[in-house]
Amino acid sequence: MRYTILTLFPGLIRPWLEESLLERAIARGLLRVEVVDLRAFGLGRHRTVDDTPYGGGAGMVIRADVAVAALEAVLPADEVILLSPAGRPFTQGQAEELAGKGHLVLLCGRYEGFDARVEAFVTRTLSVGDYVLMGGEVAALAVLEATARLVPGVIGDPESHRQDSFVRGLLDYPQYTRPPEFRGLRVPEVLLSGNHREVDRFRRREALRRTLTLRPDLLSGARIGPLEALWLAEMDREG
Repeated sequence: MRYTILTLFPGLIRPWLEESLLERAIARGLLRVEVVDLRAFGLGRHRTVDDTPYGGGAGMVIRADVAVAALEAVLPADEVILLSPAGRPFTQGQAEELAGKGHLVLLCGRYEGFDARVEAFVTRTLSVGDYVLMGGEVAALAVLEATARLVPGVIGDPESHRQDSFVRGLLDYPQYTRPPEFRGLRVPEVLLSGNHREVDRFRRREALRRTLTLRPDLLSGARIGPLEALWLAEMDREG
């Protein structure tokens, strides 16, 4: 899997690639991540990348000719993704789709963003939330991590993917480890019982309960079976 990240601040990206699972996956050749400085495509002696907005207003806008020159230098790609608060919300489903691609280009904005004409040269625009960041680098790293972990071999146990939050539209069940009791808070006894059938049943119920408590908005689109629907009705009655 190949990624190309276009940014005005490569120093924000590179350290992220030098730790943990990403570093190991890159070293093993499972991932290839290129960080390209947009300023290399700037204009004139000062490598200018931005200008004042037509019509007036605060801030600076990254020029379309600079951004498109950078994009064309790294093509071909399966997807060219612009990170922007105006984009579609990035979801687990999109992460799964993008993880099946061969080459993703991630375009990171700064200042007041890109000249709107850049949107004609991308395949999709994604947002990681209804808020504004200082730039697109954090969003690009979120897309990188969410997709890279789905590439075969990046995470050792493929079963962990199937248990992730949002895979079925639900949050993941709560996890526990040693010690069995901490400051009066005990691990649920069923998890210590060794009864795998009951453990599975507990986890399914708790995934539902957690979703109902923390993200009830997800339930309308979740994939749940008849037994889970019954449990959910009971939880609703319990309040």
